[in-house]
Amino acid sequence: MENIPVRNIITAEQGEPFNNFSIRDLRELLAGKDMVQELHRHNFFYVLALKKGKGTHEIDFTSYDVADNTIFFMRPGQVHQLTLKAGSTGYLMSFTTDFYSTQNTTGHQLLRKASSMNHYRSDNDGCNKLTTPLDNIYREYNAKQEQYQEVIKANLHIFFVELARQYNKASSGNMNLYTQERLEEFLSLLETHITNVKQASEYADMMHLSLYQLNAVIKATLNKTCSEMINEHIILEAKRYLLATSSQVNQIADSLGYEDVSYFIRFFKKHTGSTPEVFRQQFRSV
Repeated sequence: MENIPVRNIITAEQGEPFNNFSIRDLRELLAGKDMVQELHRHNFFYVLALKKGKGTHEIDFTSYDVADNTIFFMRPGQVHQLTLKAGSTGYLMSFTTDFYSTQNTTGHQLLRKASSMNHYRSDNDGCNKLTTPLDNIYREYNAKQEQYQEVIKANLHIFFVELARQYNKASSGNMNLYTQERLEEFLSLLETHITNVKQASEYADMMHLSLYQLNAVIKATLNKTCSEMINEHIILEAKRYLLATSSQVNQIADSLGYEDVSYFIRFFKKHTGSTPEVFRQQFRSV
């Protein structure tokens, strides 16, 4: 079974004292050339903050135009493909969960909310509120004065708060704290257990909820059922492997917990309209 290419954090210079955080200036990173990346995934959080930008960015098979005043925020495990034109300005920031580790639930919830949306588009005022802490982070990262890591984390927290505010504006606004926390817990469990847990009732048990209660949470927030979310996540992971690796369909089926490859093919076709191989051929020919 071939794995999807996974990229690690590349620090700005050799001998970097920690390898769980990096921030790069896009102007210096591009050096007057376009950036063209093939489909891959990361084992860290990835933030592309653009003051000015042109290009295309595909995240988990959703395509976005790269534009001015735009933030792209990716979670570990997501796959993406980026074309960034020369002359784009802003920052490329990477960090692991361990770097932004907090001892309280609020910090984890803030990161989860901020990274719930892959794409943020702001006006000039909103962009300034987001780039100001990034400017501070970049200066601290390069100056490396006493306790600079703590200053970076403090500014990272401010950055997440601003993103969470924009997330709240973009959402329906009627999600109460309990519902939000349960949804985030479900999505986290889904990412962790999707290969071996596929029954909605099992996720409800893990969350100490009835299936009715879990479905009510997902229906209220995403207007879907728990089973629909499970199926969507399986299909998404299958697409990731089909397009980012050359693994055979039976190998992909096995990695997703399906011993019967014929059943997996039928399942995939039911939810996408094509077989795994046809999907792979059609997407790569685009």
